[in-house]
Amino acid sequence: MILGTLFIIVTNIVAIIPAQVVRHAIDLVKTNADLYQTYADSQLQSNLYGSFAQSIVIFACIILGMALLRGIFLFFVRQTIIVMSRKIEYDLKNEVYQHYQTLPLSFYRQNNTGDLMARISEDVSRVRMYLGPAIMYSINLFTLFIIVISYMIIVNPKLTFYSLLPLPVLSVSIYFVSSVMNKRSEEIQRSLSSLSTFVQEAFSGVRVLKSFVREVDSEHQFAKESLDYRDKSLRLTFVNALFFPLMMGLIGLSVLLTIFVGGTQVIEGSLTIGNIAEFIIYVNMLTWPVASLGWVTSLVQRAAASQKRINEFLKIKTDIVSNAALSSPIHGEIIFDQVSFTYPDSGITALQNVSFKVAPGESIAIIGTTGSGKSTIANIICRLYDVTAGGVKIDGRPIEDYNITHLRKSIGYVPQDVFLFSDTIRNNIGFGNGTLDEEQILQAAKDSDLYHNISEFPKGFDTKLGERGITLSGGQKQRVSIARAIIRSPKILILDDSLSSVDTKTENTILSNLKRLMQDCTTVIISHRVSSAKLADHILVLDEGKIIEQGKEPELLAKGGVYRELYDKQIQADEIMP
Repeated sequence: MILGTLFIIVTNIVAIIPAQVVRHAIDLVKTNADLYQTYADSQLQSNLYGSFAQSIVIFACIILGMALLRGIFLFFVRQTIIVMSRKIEYDLKNEVYQHYQTLPLSFYRQNNTGDLMARISEDVSRVRMYLGPAIMYSINLFTLFIIVISYMIIVNPKLTFYSLLPLPVLSVSIYFVSSVMNKRSEEIQRSLSSLSTFVQEAFSGVRVLKSFVREVDSEHQFAKESLDYRDKSLRLTFVNALFFPLMMGLIGLSVLLTIFVGGTQVIEGSLTIGNIAEFIIYVNMLTWPVASLGWVTSLVQRAAASQKRINEFLKIKTDIVSNAALSSPIHGEIIFDQVSFTYPDSGITALQNVSFKVAPGESIAIIGTTGSGKSTIANIICRLYDVTAGGVKIDGRPIEDYNITHLRKSIGYVPQDVFLFSDTIRNNIGFGNGTLDEEQILQAAKDSDLYHNISEFPKGFDTKLGERGITLSGGQKQRVSIARAIIRSPKILILDDSLSSVDTKTENTILSNLKRLMQDCTTVIISHRVSSAKLADHILVLDEGKIIEQGKEPELLAKGGVYRELYDKQIQADEIMP
């Protein structure tokens, strides 16, 4: 920035030298023209012409040299200030993205993806435009005004006054127009965020759109959102369209005043014609910097609106923090002590006084209907949320004491809503531990009963998946997700309804393969199907966030309660299915 400012100053100093050269050249032409006519048809006239022509060539060379030098320094200006703005854009995007990843899950439940994307792309780019072009043109205008007006006052204060007389009117106009620009720029940013959100959701849910034949409705909705953005953009363009002619008219008035007042002084003999030409060049030098004020003002207002939106998220701090940054090895004991939890965004109470204990290497199955709080338990163990009341302990220590990264690295989590990246199957499985050990990937695929399916694909493990794994079936996606979790050899394995999309035969195969892995880690099996609970050492039955039954499977079946009722219904359903 400092270097760029220095280069701008040098550029402007070099830029005003041609104006002074033009003044001397015009005065020289006028003086020599009179002398040339005086010594008509004489040797002195010929000598005078040669000297005059030589002087003009020298002046021309000076002007060309200054133009070349100015071009060189303008290159340096852009290689400093514009490059600086690009580096800050890089830093700011990284800062925003890094901050996004520190925010809790509740933040993402309250904010849509399109808005998050708009702030890290569109808003950061607008801030970059301020830090680069806007600052560059502003510094250029400021330094040019100081240098040019100083020279103008030295030459003739009166002519300077009249030449610059329209500029205060221009400044007042900019002041009033900028407030309108600011308001309309914020409206445009909000409209763009809404449009981005709609497009992102439409593309993510394209399968649903096509299944329900709602493409036309989606097009109409997009056209409506796009029309709103267009109208707000045109309103801003309308202000700019009025502002530019006004600005050019005031600058033209400056030229007229310069010629009129300067011409009067030439007649009086206090100025030369060269001075008028010099002043016209000065006014024209100020034309484009002043003309850029409208554009720069728009950039500044948009950047201010964008930075405000960015700061809204940067000021949000996560409440999921570590109290003691504990990083000791985790063995897998889990204790829930009178845990209650209410979602902060919706106010829905998901758990009420839930208590259980799982010893290291043991397994627990949590059975219940949809909305009973099963997945909430998984979120709390992963510390995606903190409990509202009660306490959770891992290996006898409060979960809040553990370093969050260390805790999550010890957990293998298979979420209910499977998410796969638009990458190869190999990379999706290897994502679990950050490495691509071929032997581990093959073993994880076999343990999740996926290896046979992958081997039938033409490209095998190098098969490229579509967005969110759309290339695969529901069951295949779940098995890739399971492989991704078990490849990291976790101390705590959480299967959150991860077998709901596979048939009973495949489920039995996967559970049998997992039996070996479950001996070395604590396993939490969350499901609405009782068949997933048969390998568990202990079973909890949840209903509306409360434990209504718990024990081993034979005990629960003998009790004849809710678990027995679920068991009988699902076993009968499996028997009658072809």
